[in-house]
Amino acid sequence: MTAPTFDLGPQARIVARLADGVTDAQLSATTPCPDLAVRNLLGHLTGLAVAFRDAARKDLGVRTDTDPGAAVPDIGPGWREELSKALDELADAWRDPAAWTGMTRAGGVDLPGEVAAAVVADELVIHGWDLARATGQRYEPDPAALRASHDMLFAAARDSDRGDGIFGPVVSVPDEAPLLDRAVGLSGRDPGWKP
Repeated sequence: MTAPTFDLGPQARIVARLADGVTDAQLSATTPCPDLAVRNLLGHLTGLAVAFRDAARKDLGVRTDTDPGAAVPDIGPGWREELSKALDELADAWRDPAAWTGMTRAGGVDLPGEVAAAVVADELVIHGWDLARATGQRYEPDPAALRASHDMLFAAARDSDRGDGIFGPVVSVPDEAPLLDRAVGLSGRDPGWKP
């Protein structure tokens, strides 16, 4: 039996478009991520794109071993090009069927390839929402990435003894709410968050 796969390219392009819409004046704006300004969120997105690109390639080393919470990420002067390139390479790497099989590593955690793909889909969906909310941009995630994100967060919340999401305590959202709102709530964010 083969693992279900999907293309991360559409969600990576959505995140790249959102990043392109960020003005220099918005770089210090607050985000739904505690203690992260927009510039730090953009730095995190760049780092995770590189780490999960390498995880897909099974190119394990410093980038796949780094704990994402070890330091507050930041951006340099060429961040727009750097993030765009990293997102393109990420999507490309996950188009290889071998990325979805066997074991890999990201954030210093060993995990099956198909699980790593769901994690990066979730990162792109939820942090895309964070970025859109913080900068006042319209956001519609890729449906396949959103479904993968929601399913992973739902399973993680069900498995947790404390009911905490991956990013924090689950925020209760009605069952009939849009799938994005339910995923955001499962990630520990309030879907109604405003800067």
